[in-house]
Amino acid sequence: MTRHIPNGPARLFLCLLLAFGLFSSVSVFAQEAAPAEGAPAVEEHHTLIDRFIEGGWVMYPITACSVALVWLTVDLWMRTGLKKLAPPAQVAQVQDLFRAGDYVGAYQFCKGNPSAFTNTSRVGLSFLGDGHEATEAALFTELNKANSAIQTRINYLSVIGVCTPMIGLTGTVTGMMSAFSTLKTSGAGDPAKLSGAIGEVLIATASGLFIAVPAFMFFYFLRNRLQVGISGLQEIVMSLFRKMPYAHLKDAHVGEEEFYAAIPNWVAGEGAPVVAAAH
Repeated sequence: MTRHIPNGPARLFLCLLLAFGLFSSVSVFAQEAAPAEGAPAVEEHHTLIDRFIEGGWVMYPITACSVALVWLTVDLWMRTGLKKLAPPAQVAQVQDLFRAGDYVGAYQFCKGNPSAFTNTSRVGLSFLGDGHEATEAALFTELNKANSAIQTRINYLSVIGVCTPMIGLTGTVTGMMSAFSTLKTSGAGDPAKLSGAIGEVLIATASGLFIAVPAFMFFYFLRNRLQVGISGLQEIVMSLFRKMPYAHLKDAHVGEEEFYAAIPNWVAGEGAPVVAAAH
């Protein structure tokens, strides 16, 4: 039975829900911080919104990074699986068409059902008339293209992992500036104002790290998952074109691509000056 994975608004709602849970863990971490030595043991309850406001302006870009992290993770998990790269139903249909020798029908099927598998097979079919080497080169080029398209999206996780600690560090610097400014104007006699500035420092730093760590973890995990998926896709595609009767397909035009190369005009035309060909 095929499981239906929600798309569109449902997937966005799932990402926002996971991002909320991620920031809830940041809030719990901040609440469990031990009180300063000598301070009265007064139990205070802070909501997630209170922590968000206390963290300062840096919480807005960090929140955006957390939503992007969850969105990319869910989206890339779906994209990098072998069943998504090469749907079994499509593989079976193309295999049947290859067994029947209906390469034109296989091309039309691949064109009407786009996926990494069908796109690669379609490009390979369009090069059948050019021989074995040209077909193999086209297959590997298309496989690299599919790999690069997904790898580019995975690299954004690394960008998030690098940027969020820097954003948190910026909040740390601005919070320390506010703390020293408070200490300069009010002195040490007003601990409430000083603790508020220090709280901004701690929450901004913790939030940046709580986003960066899973971002790097998912980056390496999804990169390895993509490598496994592309290897499986390559094996499936190469098995299709193994033992292809290229001798019977020489100069055949299976695809619908337009050829632009033609006989040179100084050869095709009558009376064209030979000097023009030299230039």
